[in-house]
Amino acid sequence: MSESGLRERKKRRTYETVSEIAIRLFLEKGFDAVSVAEIAAAAEISKPTLFRYFPAKEDLVLHGIADHETEAARVVAGRAAGESVVGALRDHFLDGLARRDPITGLNDDPGVLAFHGLLYGTPSLVARLYGFLERSEAALAEVLGGDLDARIAAGQLIAVRRVLAEENWRRVEAGERVEDVYGDAVAAARRVFGGLEGVVPPGRGEGAARQV
Repeated sequence: MSESGLRERKKRRTYETVSEIAIRLFLEKGFDAVSVAEIAAAAEISKPTLFRYFPAKEDLVLHGIADHETEAARVVAGRAAGESVVGALRDHFLDGLARRDPITGLNDDPGVLAFHGLLYGTPSLVARLYGFLERSEAALAEVLGGDLDARIAAGQLIAVRRVLAEENWRRVEAGERVEDVYGDAVAAARRVFGGLEGVVPPGRGEGAARQV
């Protein structure tokens, strides 16, 4: 591996390690009760170094879902020839439900439930999450063509994914079994995504897949 590759690998490990330490502390004590200085000390780095990796305290938590920020855009850009935008996102979400992907909300692992409880139960994290969603919309809109219609369609599609996932999480968090929620979650995804067919004008987003 090249020297630049080793540096990048080390950087990714640092991101993961610091984020994991921070999330553990937040879950133990509460988001507002943990200082940045405490996180830096636990991670054995300086505060300036921590801020170079994570400009805001909330980013330490959102790093846990950072890989999903451009997920919708990647799914649409890489869809099969002839497959609709809505169909590609629907099938991707349904596949996530079947795999119990935490991003769909249909997962009862205690760690996943605790993370979602932290994310949705902390006002500053909810506010920061909207920035994440805006970037997701922007990435998807770019793949769809970047005009007003594309931005409106992207906003609706990202909102559908978010609301479906939140509904699944709230039911599981309230004590319902994942197996009991699954059928309703599949039916809801099929129904809601089906209602969005036609939101993206025919042919939008066609052509060579873009790198996102």
